[in-house]
Amino acid sequence: MYQEYQRDPNWVIDDYPNLTLEQIRERTMRKVRGTADKLLSESRSIFMLRMSVISVIDPGFWTRFGVHMGLFFGALQGQATPSQFSYWVQKGALTLKKFIGCFSMTELGHGSNVAGIETTATFDADKDQFIIHTPTLTATKWWIGGAAHSATHSAVYARLIVNGKDYGVKTFIVQLRDPETYELMAGVNIGDIGKKMGRDQIDNGWIQFTNVRIPRSNMLMKHTKVSSTGVVTEPPMAQLAYGALITGRVTMVADSANIAKKALTIALRYAAIRRQFSSGPPGTPETKLLDYPIHQHRLLPLLSQTFAMNFAARRLNDQFEQLNKQLESSKLGDDIKGVLTQLKETHATSAGLKSYCTWTTLNIIDQCRQSLGGHGYSAYTGLSTMYQDFAVHCTWEGDNTILMLQCGRYLVNAAKGFTKGATLPENLMFLNKAGTKEEWSKCTSTEPNVVCSIATLNEGWATVAASAIFRAYREFEKHLKTSNNIDEAYEKCSASRLHAARMHITAYLMHCISEAVSGGNVEQELVKPLTLMATLYGVSMAIQYSGEFLQSGYFNSAQINILRTRLDQICGEVRKVAILLVDSFGYTDYVINSPFGRYDGNIYETYYNLVTRLNPQKPIPYFETVIKPLLNRSLEFEEGPQLEIDMEK
Repeated sequence: MYQEYQRDPNWVIDDYPNLTLEQIRERTMRKVRGTADKLLSESRSIFMLRMSVISVIDPGFWTRFGVHMGLFFGALQGQATPSQFSYWVQKGALTLKKFIGCFSMTELGHGSNVAGIETTATFDADKDQFIIHTPTLTATKWWIGGAAHSATHSAVYARLIVNGKDYGVKTFIVQLRDPETYELMAGVNIGDIGKKMGRDQIDNGWIQFTNVRIPRSNMLMKHTKVSSTGVVTEPPMAQLAYGALITGRVTMVADSANIAKKALTIALRYAAIRRQFSSGPPGTPETKLLDYPIHQHRLLPLLSQTFAMNFAARRLNDQFEQLNKQLESSKLGDDIKGVLTQLKETHATSAGLKSYCTWTTLNIIDQCRQSLGGHGYSAYTGLSTMYQDFAVHCTWEGDNTILMLQCGRYLVNAAKGFTKGATLPENLMFLNKAGTKEEWSKCTSTEPNVVCSIATLNEGWATVAASAIFRAYREFEKHLKTSNNIDEAYEKCSASRLHAARMHITAYLMHCISEAVSGGNVEQELVKPLTLMATLYGVSMAIQYSGEFLQSGYFNSAQINILRTRLDQICGEVRKVAILLVDSFGYTDYVINSPFGRYDGNIYETYYNLVTRLNPQKPIPYFETVIKPLLNRSLEFEEGPQLEIDMEK
């Protein structure tokens, strides 16, 4: 696939920093047809692999195409009845023939609070239609990818109003444009939201609906149904309708790991080539950046975080696929409560992982950029653009802080259930290593090999997570007794919930990477480097959160000092295989798209040639109008007395 894109003239990527907005969007749309054709000719597993490849090569195009396939088409898959799904596929929703979809959830005044969306869908029984309407300015659909220029249809989230009663937010398919003329449909107004921080490939727009009528069948009715006479039938478990919303979060965890791999490949390969300063006599070769302990401390723990995210993404994806099978196969009454439990668990884990991993990757990109020194400020390193494009991950598909709080609320409820004898959910089973809330586990050894072992670190992180979770739970119970209002109690312990979620996800990643080493599926020669990665992750994160280990009582100050000493040793060991580890990611020079991350190490010549090729010397267009008048302007003192200058002043 890498070779295929490298040879396709539509997929040139090294000139991206020099393109205009119009050129970027035109080139992006030229890629759509080829990708759509692949969708029709490849199996789902191969096409999903293709999209993973594209997400690293061109994140903006991945978003542009993903809005249709992931969000719009995902809404059909998750919320349409079988007959509705078949209808929209026949209309072109799969082939993209005379059909491009977008996803209209976010509004100018509402983002993470989906339940507060203002757009209305009022049922008109006389005409068997819904009237889609934007009642206020804040109800304007905003940030809608694909809306500004390309989408013909949209999955619109709106409040279902039947006989004056509000049934909450449901999903409706609304046509935006005539696919032949591309003129807007009656009552639909659309505009471009303008310049963004990154991802210029996607034409984000705003949409307003003024009494737009659609057939009743355009409401997706897999869960809630509305009859021609206005009878509303809602599912006993309304939460099942939101299972499809998890998809994007699951994808972004894997995307976080993949983009972090790309950033670290650039930074570590550069660090293995770049020499800076020498402690020997004149003529002694300067030292490679990667041989400085401080540079190892700067980048190598980030490499371990990337491996941890990678294994966590695999585990989450397996869990999500299992959930989808349950959602598809379950019938009302057949273990529906079990499916709902699995849905809540997957929702909480994906929310916490999405937040944690996107925050982590954004930090990794910026730390890699800074590690390049002055060159890191150049757009041609690929890291500045990578940062701009990735930053949106922290706020779309749910603001990270809000999602972390949702995860924290789930953890508080799990602690509440545990105190009453309930079994821990699957994704919290590792907390059994922590002991009990009455007596948490403690490390009693002072032997470095024991203190820094994977088994000890797993137990330690489980203890830290459990301690933080039960602190949040106790604070929640205290506020609940005072106010007797459950929502108010949750809000008052929000800081503790957020912290508990952070500790839980850190422990979860530790569990995932160590499980990958001990799971028995790793080739023997890979056990040592992966063990190094797992140990480096556990030790470096324990030092970062040493206060948590001291507060929980798992480590004492002497043991923390053992960790600090061991961190120096681990970084020295990892340095020997660091380049092999980033080589194992398998990204070609085309995919890395940075002279600083070249596989052959030919950094300076490649960088110079790229800059001179893309920026040839040309006459300065504003020389005559701006520069020349500046240089040749007359000064008052030239025609009068000579100017006397006080040099001290």
